[in-house]
Amino acid sequence: MIITKTPYRISFFGGGSDYPTWYLKNGGKVLSTTIDKHIYLTCRFLPNFFNHKFRVVWSKIEQVKNIDKIKHPAVKGLLKYLKIKKGLEIHYDGDLPAKSGMGSSSSFSVGLLKALSILNHQELSKIKLAKKTIFFEQKIMKETVGSQDQIAASVGGFNKIDFYRNNSFLVQKLPKKNLNRLNSNLILLYTGIQRQAHDIAKNYVKKLIYQKEKNVHKIMEFVDIGEKLIKNNDLDYFGELMNEAWIEKKMLSKNISNKKIDELYNFSLSQGATGGKLLGAGGGGFLLLYVPYKNKNKLIKKLKKLVQIPFKFSYEGSHGIFNTIRK
Repeated sequence: MIITKTPYRISFFGGGSDYPTWYLKNGGKVLSTTIDKHIYLTCRFLPNFFNHKFRVVWSKIEQVKNIDKIKHPAVKGLLKYLKIKKGLEIHYDGDLPAKSGMGSSSSFSVGLLKALSILNHQELSKIKLAKKTIFFEQKIMKETVGSQDQIAASVGGFNKIDFYRNNSFLVQKLPKKNLNRLNSNLILLYTGIQRQAHDIAKNYVKKLIYQKEKNVHKIMEFVDIGEKLIKNNDLDYFGELMNEAWIEKKMLSKNISNKKIDELYNFSLSQGATGGKLLGAGGGGFLLLYVPYKNKNKLIKKLKKLVQIPFKFSYEGSHGIFNTIRK
């Protein structure tokens, strides 16, 4: 039996430039971190005396005799992609809800690919794990997804990720020295609105090169500015920078935000927040707010009807936490 633990991520700046449609022509960059909330996947080979060959436990419990009968798209896709022949049992547990902008889909794929590679005695490096998950989601599943979530979940930590026109990428870890202060000025709120990230992304990804080029270049500029602010421990402007980036991102598509989100965001600004954004492709999910520490308790009380998620930055990517496989 194998159990893997894979983090969710928060992306601060650069989202949109990590889609291959964009960076294969222009290059891209993002600034993101993983947090101490995780997806857990338990996998084991099934003995052959069961009536079913595959058992998948998520929001449904599936017991089927062949892969094609599995309803979970990522599980079915990965088992076919890896040409799994033996019977398997897979259990999924997550600290946060799916379809919420935390990169849960990619964290799931990363965690399952990590587990299956260990089961098959073919454990992957963090970079190889990220690359293989990107290929699986974009080329095998043909999903409209970027490339930052798979890297963040695989590698872990607070990183600047550069994407190059030759389809390679570089991960640069930021020093931990000033990150605790940044972490203490952030609030994570669940809006209660679930959505499919690739459905939101489909509405604007094709427009990035031809209609929204200036917006994406501007969004990329915020990455270097944000990195510099953190390295210099000059965080007074960080919230305002998030606000500027959020305004710019909303220009990519009318589907990125909505009236309810805008009202919540503007109310938060009026009560002491200096910036923020919806995480992921937009449309709902989690709202990240930058709030100077002196204003945090006041704002939390004002938003007590919403679920607040306390979190810390984490620095470890997807990894196994239990392994009974003999080497």
